[in-house]
Amino acid sequence: MIFIDACLGKKTPYTPVWMMRQAGRYLPEYMRVRAEAGDFLSLCKDYEKASEVTLQPVNILGVDAAILFSDILVVPMEMGMELKFVKGEGPVFPKPIATMEDLDRLSSDKAVKNLNYVYDTIKLTRDKLAKDKALIGFCGAPWTIATYMIEGGSTKTYNICKKMVYDNPQFLHAILRKVTNTLKLYLAEQIKSGVNAVQIFDSWAGALEKSAYMEFGFSYINEIVDYLKANFPDTPIIVFPKGISGFLDDISGNFDVFGVDWSTPLANAKKSLGAKYILQGNMEPTRLYNKDAIDEGIDEILSIMGGKRHIFNLGHGILPDIPVEHAKYFIKSVQEKSAKYAK
Repeated sequence: MIFIDACLGKKTPYTPVWMMRQAGRYLPEYMRVRAEAGDFLSLCKDYEKASEVTLQPVNILGVDAAILFSDILVVPMEMGMELKFVKGEGPVFPKPIATMEDLDRLSSDKAVKNLNYVYDTIKLTRDKLAKDKALIGFCGAPWTIATYMIEGGSTKTYNICKKMVYDNPQFLHAILRKVTNTLKLYLAEQIKSGVNAVQIFDSWAGALEKSAYMEFGFSYINEIVDYLKANFPDTPIIVFPKGISGFLDDISGNFDVFGVDWSTPLANAKKSLGAKYILQGNMEPTRLYNKDAIDEGIDEILSIMGGKRHIFNLGHGILPDIPVEHAKYFIKSVQEKSAKYAK
């Protein structure tokens, strides 16, 4: 698998490429399956349909890896929190975690057991996926998941969580501890079910100052990484903490690949982390609106990385109104242009 070889720093015939949110609303085929499922959560829970949309980008675009179709918030939902997806608002937890009693009602064991539809999606997808294509599993990072559990949904200010950082850090650590323990077992089950690599998404890493992020964010990611490496040493791990370009020099851990977001200059990431980790990323997602912009973005990134120690991706998820033709053009162009660097 070219993707796995790249994760492990092996020489590849070209730079492998996939996209975050590649199984998504920009694809008419995805929208058809989602409509059949009824709603987003029903699609996540229907392992046959979830597998179908996981495979779509491989078949339609020719990406080098599939990523499991699911959502980071199925974990707290299956721990015992009611979750709704409200049109125009996104995910909503009507009863956020506010007290120790709220937290005590949640069960890690129950969640790991109840997420069997995810493991079934993985097994079916791995069975249907071409042998040379990797399947990536994933979870949200503890900090990002906790923000939703505490705030009750999406937030621009994170004021309830951030108040907790300074006002009641013990309680925040208790929430993060329970989520972390669940995620360790959840990712372990994903690996046992057949994923070839896993990615940990810390979408809201940039909400915290450096010292707070290292304590309440990255330390828990590294705990998950260490647990997985102790039990599955050959499975590559990708971490993607978005918005922390200001303290790349302080990043360390036993993971294999560091995901670079689009706001971080790739040359800076290479200077700070390129010797320690394979880098993944980081084209600005909105470049996909224009083919000239796609070409410029690809050329710039390839010139920085030189086709070595790199996995091509966007610097965040593909947007819902990107033309499919442009997504195909992006994937094909990366594969063709990067092959010249591999010679």
